[in-house]
Amino acid sequence: MKDRWPLFWLALHRRRRMLGALLLGMVAFEALIVVVAGALAPGDLFSSGGKGPPSAYQAFSGSSGNVSIASYPGLLGAGLTHPFWIAMQLTAIGSLAAAAVAADVESGTVELVMVRPVSRSRLLAERTAALLAVVLALNAAATVTVAAGVALSPGIHRAVPLSGVFAAGFMGIGFALCMIGPAMAVSAAGRRRSQVIGATIAIAAVGFAVNFIALAWTPAAPLRFLSPFHYYTPGDALAEGGVLWPQFGILAGVGLLGLLLAHVLLRRRDLAP
Repeated sequence: MKDRWPLFWLALHRRRRMLGALLLGMVAFEALIVVVAGALAPGDLFSSGGKGPPSAYQAFSGSSGNVSIASYPGLLGAGLTHPFWIAMQLTAIGSLAAAAVAADVESGTVELVMVRPVSRSRLLAERTAALLAVVLALNAAATVTVAAGVALSPGIHRAVPLSGVFAAGFMGIGFALCMIGPAMAVSAAGRRRSQVIGATIAIAAVGFAVNFIALAWTPAAPLRFLSPFHYYTPGDALAEGGVLWPQFGILAGVGLLGLLLAHVLLRRRDLAP
């Protein structure tokens, strides 16, 4: 099988230690979130003087406004939108997307890769598949960890159905797709791996900031539609117990458009260093 998809397996092999560390980190972090949720009542954790948390905290609970972070769905949703969770996702996406095209162009090895011969479409397809396999593994690790914690905590389970946990994990895949598409497009057009990593981080950081500002400041509310974090709402999925298909469709659609753009850019560009 490795002979049929050599670029796919090579991409995973080169980053096997990093991917192993990310998987362990994801499991440990989500386990910690579940332990905290089970040990402390969310309402007590975020209450101050009898008041609930500010509306801007919805950005941290992964909600569009229906779920407070001072609840079990909101607290578990915070574990799926926490900067640490985002950083692990972006580390995998930025690293593998940069290696898809831009890193080989930067190092001058792309001509050796293509001499087999390997078509540009196959190069992009196999390395995109490797990236998708990685983000699926990361989100599966987070989802299974949270699901196990919820199943073992009757108090949390009464407020959060297991179907909601798996729906939130599925929404995480949609968010990853939304990041992968633009990252692969930058890699297909770029000549430096730093360009891809920088663009990936910038999209996520600016998107999170825009969503936070839109929730905190009413005049900026329309800007929330420009942020992927307006559509990636694991807190809502946890509370409702199902996948939010319109939001998932937008996230996946952005990712697919990015991959299509990457294909067009790679076919038209000069691969010489």
